[in-house]
Amino acid sequence: MAGDAGILPLRGAPVDGGQQLRRRRGLRGRTGALAGEDSGALSCAVAMGVIVALSLLAVIVVADRPSGLAPTSHNWYFPRWMAGPLGGLWPGLTRNGNDLRYLFTAALVAMYASYVLMLKNVSRLPARWLIGAILAVHVIFMLSPPMALTDVFNYINYGRMEVADHLNPYTTIPILEPHSDPSFALSNWHELLSPYGPLFTMLTFAVVPLGVAASFWVIKAALMLTSLATIALVWRCAKLLGLDPRRAAALVGLNPIVLVWGLGGDHNDFLMVFFIMLAIYLLLLGRAARARREGPVGRLRAWLLPLAPLELGTGAALVTATALKASAAVLIPIVLAGLVHHRRSLLQVLLGMAVAGIAVAVASLYAFGLHIPDLSTQSSLVTPESLPNLVGLAVGAGGETETLHVLMTAALAVALIMCARLAYRTRDPVTACGWASIALLATLSWVLPWYVLWVLPLAALSGSTRLRRTAMLFGVYLIIAWAPASGLLWKAIGFHPERTAVGRLHQRSVRELLN
Repeated sequence: MAGDAGILPLRGAPVDGGQQLRRRRGLRGRTGALAGEDSGALSCAVAMGVIVALSLLAVIVVADRPSGLAPTSHNWYFPRWMAGPLGGLWPGLTRNGNDLRYLFTAALVAMYASYVLMLKNVSRLPARWLIGAILAVHVIFMLSPPMALTDVFNYINYGRMEVADHLNPYTTIPILEPHSDPSFALSNWHELLSPYGPLFTMLTFAVVPLGVAASFWVIKAALMLTSLATIALVWRCAKLLGLDPRRAAALVGLNPIVLVWGLGGDHNDFLMVFFIMLAIYLLLLGRAARARREGPVGRLRAWLLPLAPLELGTGAALVTATALKASAAVLIPIVLAGLVHHRRSLLQVLLGMAVAGIAVAVASLYAFGLHIPDLSTQSSLVTPESLPNLVGLAVGAGGETETLHVLMTAALAVALIMCARLAYRTRDPVTACGWASIALLATLSWVLPWYVLWVLPLAALSGSTRLRRTAMLFGVYLIIAWAPASGLLWKAIGFHPERTAVGRLHQRSVRELLN
């Protein structure tokens, strides 16, 4: 009996020696993991829905009636063509300016918090959901009136000066143009020679025959399409690098700062960033092609076909980005440093830059003569919440002084040298360009919130978690500095950087260039 008892299974014990129990435990573990994935996907979908819904709310608030949220509107001027199709949808909306600022700021903060939450789990979402959300917010902000500054009407006005009034915007300030021009009253940099790149200014010539209202909407549509094209390039680059394209696209395409101040404000940075990303995309394709050329057959083909279209396109795209907006120039030495180990590719990129540079120079010479954008005046301006000005306040100088400006310029030069060295050492220009963009933003005297777009696509494609976190933290700083309710907060805590002796000089410099 004892022997028989030894071979009988104990009551409730598995007859297979525990295998069924292990399978059940494994099934429960997998079920728990799936439940966690479902929970993460659900929270991501909700966060994405919040971004879309609050984007619509923000546009409806701005489009409803004249307010400080739409700087080109006034109590006596907010035409239907400017308000857009979403204007007047909320007749019961408060008319209290402070309440509107708080409402808009709360929506912006909630959007950014949702954005951070979404990025944690976006890889669990179906790609079509993400693409649908990106398309939705782009359409929403395309339908908005101009938010945050009046740059779009400055673009239109400089173009009309050349085409309609035959005045060179690089030699004639807008105050000297006929004040009867419909774009003059909507623009505001009346004492500033155009700081915009020659290629971009020539692009604005094309919309002049449409009139001011149609020009405004054509530019908005063009910027929306350019932004979507940039996100598509980010998606393709991420796949080439073996990264999750959903996370990369979401980081760029659903950033509330870019949406509200960039798309909502209709700024030309999207054009510059598109060509930067086109250069990166062609560079990555060239790297893959270069790997295929390694071998006798590949070397023979390279000798027989000396021109490499991908590298030529990279150089041309970098020059085009710079001709649209000069800020792109800081990335050129970084990209070249990353190619030093591949001399043939480096020479091809330089050749592409030379050809594109000659083409742009000839076109600019024909349109504007020997004159160039007025970058020196704009670079002398200071925003009160820029990091250099805050450093000047922290050290007791009252803001950014001339000496501090020189030191910041030197710091940027050192940072660019370090980034070039990083690109040379790692052969990874993407991460190095991302840090170079951060350095540029940190040392700029005149920094504006949508400038974060300069770094986001590069951070999305970088293997550096630190770079992405820095870009996100920079976004937090920009919201604190530029949210509509921030001025009320500074007043409440007694923070008045514009009241120091240096701050008053900065404010006077800006006022002298405005109306």
